[in-house]
Amino acid sequence: MKTIFKIGSLLAVIVYFAACSLERNPISDFSEVTLGGKTSTGSTVKFKTKEEMKTQYDAMYNQMKGVYIELQLDYLIYTDTHADNSYRGATDAELTQLEQQKQDGINKNINRDWGYYYRMIGATNSVICNIDSVPDATLTAAERKQWKAEALILRSMFYFDMVRLWGNVPLVITEPPAITAANVKEVYPLYYPKRDSSALVYTQIIKDLNTALEPGGAPAMNSANKFVFSRTVANAMLAKIYAEKPVRDYAKVVQYCNEVEKDVSLVPNYADLFDVNSAKTDMKMRFSSESIFEIPFAGGGNWLTWLYGVDVSDPASKYDWAKWCTPTRDLIKAFDDAGDAVRKAQTMIFAEVTWSNHYPSKSYPHLYKFRSKFNSIIKLRLADLLLLKAEAQVEQNNLAEAATLVNQIRTRAKLPNLASNITSNKDLMANAVLNERRLELAFEGQRWFDLVRTGKVFAIMNTLNSRDSGRLPQDNITPAMTLLPLPQAQIDINPSMTQNPGY
Repeated sequence: MKTIFKIGSLLAVIVYFAACSLERNPISDFSEVTLGGKTSTGSTVKFKTKEEMKTQYDAMYNQMKGVYIELQLDYLIYTDTHADNSYRGATDAELTQLEQQKQDGINKNINRDWGYYYRMIGATNSVICNIDSVPDATLTAAERKQWKAEALILRSMFYFDMVRLWGNVPLVITEPPAITAANVKEVYPLYYPKRDSSALVYTQIIKDLNTALEPGGAPAMNSANKFVFSRTVANAMLAKIYAEKPVRDYAKVVQYCNEVEKDVSLVPNYADLFDVNSAKTDMKMRFSSESIFEIPFAGGGNWLTWLYGVDVSDPASKYDWAKWCTPTRDLIKAFDDAGDAVRKAQTMIFAEVTWSNHYPSKSYPHLYKFRSKFNSIIKLRLADLLLLKAEAQVEQNNLAEAATLVNQIRTRAKLPNLASNITSNKDLMANAVLNERRLELAFEGQRWFDLVRTGKVFAIMNTLNSRDSGRLPQDNITPAMTLLPLPQAQIDINPSMTQNPGY
């Protein structure tokens, strides 16, 4: 019976990995039946032509507009509801768990997101692992190196999310071969991968990004299209990675931030990052000078707006149910205490609704950064990097340099410079940078990671019950709870998988 169970489970995993590696462009004429075959020398390849390989390259980007959009929805629950920026909003049990710090391995959102990540990693591996073996000479050496570099950056982005959410995760960087009776024992570990250490995952991420930055690799940033895994994206990723404790190197954070600054500049008006045009037919500013990487939805298609609020470009759109990620009283107070009317107005909007889950129905706040179906998902922008650079400068005791960076951000928000008693004190400056990041980047997927990275998560989150009367009572966070539980479904089918401590 045990053998039968293992074979059955293995078949399920094979189907899963096949789905990863065989993701296709829906409009493509190619299929698993027609792709690949024998070369002129008789060897078997997965993709024979440039056109076939292009389906895999396109699939990486298509998935960012497809399955990734639902992952982005959950991502803000992990980073803002699981932190102090938002309440659950809707009353789904999975959201309630994460607001109360009671998440467990059977949380269906956590399970589906684990699957989404590996599905998209599979799409990148399909390019990385096969592009060099395509025999078609029309696929040039330059194209091979560039497409592979872009795939390496995307894979790094996914693993950076995963290692911060779950810690040790399986590092899948090859495609497992087809199962045969002769090789089943040999390939078994590839279909049932164990968890690799977070140190090893970070090492692989850094290696991949440095490979992508080699001459002829990732392309230079194209100001007309920021939906490309460019050299600027790789530099931004390295800056963020070197701020993390396992590989922390503040000098490198500054170094890579400096590289990013060569290619982008702050938008003068903060509202332009998220607003729609006067006719409400498109974003006001897609691929702005500040954007490093964004997922565009020109012509519509970003349905996140309906999950968070209403679509301001659609007169029929209305507040007809309790939306996700309701801004907290604690976040509202942070804006008000700072006198930050500019960023508050672009972060949240108040409307009369028919429910009162967290506030009286007459004036109920909603997330406002995704305000129309035309809005991009802005994954990386310069303000994030400037404030990260300020954080690194504080830790290197370069307080004046840090203050200059923070004040640059505050000036755009029409706020005064930081007071001298703050800029001359390292601890106060560290807190000022963290607070500035909260106000600048609320609902952009940063807050939880900021709290954990800076070591402030316990002091801030474990006093939230007494500070925020509208929040559901939450459990105290322990060091183990800074990571999410692994999905129990994955543990059930994979004998090599273990659960995170504390769950």
